[in-house]
Amino acid sequence: MAVNKNYGDTCSLFTGTIIAPTSPRLFKRRWLILLLFASYSGSNAYQWLHLVIVSDKIIFYYNASLPDSELGQLFAVDFLSMIYMVVYVALIFPATWMLDKKGLRLTAIVGCLLNALGAFVKCFAVRPDLFWLLFFAQTICAVAQVFILGIPTRLAAVWFGIDEVSTATAIGVFGNQIGTALGFVIPPEVVTSDNFEYVGHGLSLMMYVGAGVTALLFILVLIFFQNNPPVPPSHAQVTAANTWSNEDYCGSIRRLMTNVGFTLLVITYGSNTGSYYAISTLLNSIVIYYFPDETGNAGNIGLTLVVAGIFGSVLAGIWLDKTKYFKWTTVAIYILSFAGMITFTFTLDLNHIWVVFLCSGFLGFFMTGYLPVGFEFAAELTFPESEGTSSGLLNASAQVFGIVLTLGVRALTSLPNGMLIGNLTICGVLLVGSFVTGLIKSDLRRQGAQRKKLTESATKETIVVAIDDDLEFSERADPGDDIDSKNECEFCDDNEFKCNHLEVTLGH
Repeated sequence: MAVNKNYGDTCSLFTGTIIAPTSPRLFKRRWLILLLFASYSGSNAYQWLHLVIVSDKIIFYYNASLPDSELGQLFAVDFLSMIYMVVYVALIFPATWMLDKKGLRLTAIVGCLLNALGAFVKCFAVRPDLFWLLFFAQTICAVAQVFILGIPTRLAAVWFGIDEVSTATAIGVFGNQIGTALGFVIPPEVVTSDNFEYVGHGLSLMMYVGAGVTALLFILVLIFFQNNPPVPPSHAQVTAANTWSNEDYCGSIRRLMTNVGFTLLVITYGSNTGSYYAISTLLNSIVIYYFPDETGNAGNIGLTLVVAGIFGSVLAGIWLDKTKYFKWTTVAIYILSFAGMITFTFTLDLNHIWVVFLCSGFLGFFMTGYLPVGFEFAAELTFPESEGTSSGLLNASAQVFGIVLTLGVRALTSLPNGMLIGNLTICGVLLVGSFVTGLIKSDLRRQGAQRKKLTESATKETIVVAIDDDLEFSERADPGDDIDSKNECEFCDDNEFKCNHLEVTLGH
């Protein structure tokens, strides 16, 4: 009797073939893959914010190629951030299709290549009359982002065990947040002068260093990044892999969008993360509005926001791996994000910059810490659908909310007390999101699949094989052994007569 060690069904009832399931296994290289992803994801996040955080310097240097009106100039610079959001919404479906059908490696290479290309084009855009080229280069980096943001949950599921996936997702998001933090803090330190030539020199230095880093990361990904391990890391991943291999992409989208819990999560994730995007984009303007003499601290406040969120993300990932309390962790973080935004809004006009730093840390810890929690909750609600598709839809929702909130708050700033009204609008969005999150049913399908597999394995790894009608016995044997001893059959009502079942318990 042959033994087939490929994945798939555990037995063949018509051929008498025993198919020995391969045990899940973890590989040390998974940490290298995760580190590479976190690094190039961070480099792309840096490209997102490194221009808008010094928006006053960008307007000063590129004034010759910007609109004449002050509001038009502000909108033009804001779009250096918002182009990331617009492009993501436009290209989300091709990108998630590539991730689902072509795998992690090709998607990573495309994202890295575009990120490096955009960074290099920026080096040639440091001229006052070339804002259009700067914007074009930023658009290339924005396209790269589409092939990056959906990867964390898919990479965690493909490479990490069931008790590691939330932590791995958090570390993947952590890399993006590190890049965001660097995008907040480095540009204000490099582009410091109000002298025209010195501003151009600072921008050039920033662009060339960024191009060199992204090129190095592209080479490393090209050499070391792998698509998947030889053996899946968990029983749930075996089930998911079998589903992905036969998946109809359009059918998967339909199933996701008719999943009520996931649809509600798409809305709530979008409103929370979109609020974070809007605050990040407008942070320099917010600080200048309330603290005209503290423009240099805009980047440091952003850094505080993100670093606190890094700790929040990692702690949330560890907490989820230990407790599996996906829904109530999501609800709690959402409510605390709302509380943080309320506190941030009403302490801005106290004229104490240290209070703003403190409130930014509180807000960032929960608002940014929510990112991996939302990804993992979606993976649970939609299993065994592809994590790349579900996280892609979450990110698309976040980009839409980010665009709307950024444009809306920017428009409100032209009104009396407009900045306060804009911040209160974001507070209202988070309040509604907190309520809707509480309506999501905690349907943890991935955890259920893992428990089912473990229960089956714990009972005993058995295979029922159909054999000829003249067999009157069953035998407990190692795979590949001949069967020649007689026992009672455990699968028939009448054990005294011959049956067509055979029980074979696999050896370990």
